[in-house]
Amino acid sequence: MIDLRSDTVTKPSEPMRAAMASAPVGDDVYGEDPTINSLEERVSSLFGKEAGLFSPSGSLANQLGIRMLVNPGEELLTETNSHIVRAELGAGATFSGITTRTWLAPLGLLKASQPLEIAKPDSGPYLVSTVAIAVENTHNFGGGTVQPISEIKALYEGASKMGIALHLDGARIWNAHIASGVALAEYGKYFETISVCLSKGLGAPVGSLLLSSKELIARARPWRKRYGAGMRQAGILAAAGHYALDNNLQRLSQDHKMAKSIATAVAAVAPSVIDPKTVDTNIVGLDLTGLKISAGDLAKQLKEAGVLASALGPTYLRLVTHMDISESDISKVNEILPQLLQRALVA
Repeated sequence: MIDLRSDTVTKPSEPMRAAMASAPVGDDVYGEDPTINSLEERVSSLFGKEAGLFSPSGSLANQLGIRMLVNPGEELLTETNSHIVRAELGAGATFSGITTRTWLAPLGLLKASQPLEIAKPDSGPYLVSTVAIAVENTHNFGGGTVQPISEIKALYEGASKMGIALHLDGARIWNAHIASGVALAEYGKYFETISVCLSKGLGAPVGSLLLSSKELIARARPWRKRYGAGMRQAGILAAAGHYALDNNLQRLSQDHKMAKSIATAVAAVAPSVIDPKTVDTNIVGLDLTGLKISAGDLAKQLKEAGVLASALGPTYLRLVTHMDISESDISKVNEILPQLLQRALVA
């Protein structure tokens, strides 16, 4: 079965497992796990931040990040289809009392003027005040699009004048870095808090980190434990992150190439479904609007042919390339998927 549901489905390689098995460990709740400590220092340094905090999931890293910036009853702005408001099950409101407003952007691409126009800081005692803006890079439900660094900079400049902080949901920031050539530290300097994920394109089995100042990370640490995520000898997980950074970062370009190949094959028979020019990284989002097949039905037909994909709405099908997919797998997908779409077009 060729599994293109997500880049989270990768299995740790034997060398990664060996690195995990031999990792020195300690009690991380006491701050004594040397492998976790070194990973936190390494990743925070990559982004030009003072400190990091290891967490078991990207959702938790996001939630800790926005909690450090937004008090209960205050407002976070983010894009309508961002992961924080669509895929984290209302965690910001449930756990932190955070209220949100959103702006809608085609393909999730940031245009700084949009959030800046709706931001309402310092709104007094009778209205909700905007205190933070979250940006997702790459944008998952936008099809893996890379946020333009020029727009990030413009947002930072505008938000700073308003006294508004920025949070980066960088679950796939590694993909954005490889696709754009923008340095990780360049991304890092525009955001007060950053979440990064190790278990997607980098192929680690578990783990994300929150990056920020020493002060905010010190504040976030007891909240991590309060949320039930204080881990003990978790250096075996951090070791996978070290291995991933050493061996799997540069190879992300291969995933991007495979995704572009799928998009090109699909566009050859159904150009209304996807424009290959919009495929920046490893996510291929197919818009089936106007076709005589639903995303669920197409996913079912693909599964019968040996390919797994995610139906994320009635007309939206997502395929995600990753390190466990081979060129021969992509050749098979590029044969099967266009055939099924062609059949739907003539039905």
